[in-house]
Amino acid sequence: MSTRGGPRERLAAFGRPPRLIGVDVARGLAVIGMIGAHVGVAETLEWSDPETWGDLVNGRSSILFAIVAGISIALLSRRTDFGDVAQVRTLRLQMLGRGVTVFAIGTVLELLNTGAAIILSVYGALFVVAIPFLGLRRRALAAWAVGLALLSPAALGLIGALSLDADGPGMALVLFGNYPLPEWLALMLVGLIIGRSHPERRSTSLALLLGGTALAVLGYAVGALAETWLETVDWFAVSQHSWISALAAGDPEGYWAMVATMQPEETVAWAAFGVEPHSGGTPEIIGSGGFAIAVLGLCLLVARPLRPVVLPIAALGSMPLTAYAAHIVLILATIGTAHEEQPDNGLWFGMTVGLLAASTAWAILVGTGPLERLTRWAAIRMASPSSSSRDPAIPARYDRSGSAAADSDRRDPGDTHEQPRHRDRTDR
Repeated sequence: MSTRGGPRERLAAFGRPPRLIGVDVARGLAVIGMIGAHVGVAETLEWSDPETWGDLVNGRSSILFAIVAGISIALLSRRTDFGDVAQVRTLRLQMLGRGVTVFAIGTVLELLNTGAAIILSVYGALFVVAIPFLGLRRRALAAWAVGLALLSPAALGLIGALSLDADGPGMALVLFGNYPLPEWLALMLVGLIIGRSHPERRSTSLALLLGGTALAVLGYAVGALAETWLETVDWFAVSQHSWISALAAGDPEGYWAMVATMQPEETVAWAAFGVEPHSGGTPEIIGSGGFAIAVLGLCLLVARPLRPVVLPIAALGSMPLTAYAAHIVLILATIGTAHEEQPDNGLWFGMTVGLLAASTAWAILVGTGPLERLTRWAAIRMASPSSSSRDPAIPARYDRSGSAAADSDRRDPGDTHEQPRHRDRTDR
């Protein structure tokens, strides 16, 4: 987003190509949804009851946030020549700088002790973990995403059982928290694939809408059937005939006996097939991931023709770190650390309207959000520590003509599109 020119110029330019305003809108909806997940009130979701649809924000908003993060990474790296060692090094260091900064912001927000499940710490870690995947082709990325989605839930359940529910800050961040890293990496890789599949094209947007809807139906249907079946299983009988019980029989007072008392078979099954928000099961990843993809496709389809209508949401989505951090501070200012449930959705509505107005005003009057400026500065400084080398090696994400090019180094590169380099190996 431009930081030069006056408010009129910024308003006229905001959301225009090459910026993908649909990505901004999707990210803005994700932030609004996460606000609702923290302070909103909703009954348990029943698809047949529209009055419960407010519960859609739980779990799905953060998944949309992760997928859009992958798209931003794809667009950030789209002009990188992965055969050029210097450009690859710069990209990796910039990703590291962004990740560390976002992680630090998340840690500070956690210190406020509002009771909200802060996603930014994991979000920052994902930027770092994604670095080895940046040069992979879409097919390889798809294989990793599918493998992680199918295997990591059961694997994490088994690890938890075999560790006797061990606990620790590292495990809470990487394996057993609200946002287990392997599962959320799968979602970010999905976003990386989408970002390399020409999201600016209408055909891609339509495919995302239809394909995401199909995945949502499949995931939720399989999850509902699986949970119904899991509730009928006699897990005590299953555990008595498992290989763990056989090992425990040889040492009734030993490690395997302790594992057997936890009925790990049930733990692994529920971990693998859970479909509820933040259950982390494969059906949830597929169903809620598909839902997020469909929302993204819809945003890409309608955002450009409805630009005047969606501009405030896009403005909020253009500065997600700032908006997210602001809502946590607002929770502290209004609720404090009491962790009290709200009687209605008044606080959610008030925060949303206030942040939409503030984000729009900031975007028009100032430009890039303050925390977005911070992360970009950290990325550039990480890649170019010398004051004599301030320009990143990655080419600017704008054409070399017009006012956009003059200010391309000051823009948020995560929401702009340009054609990849000739025969880009990551585009296959």
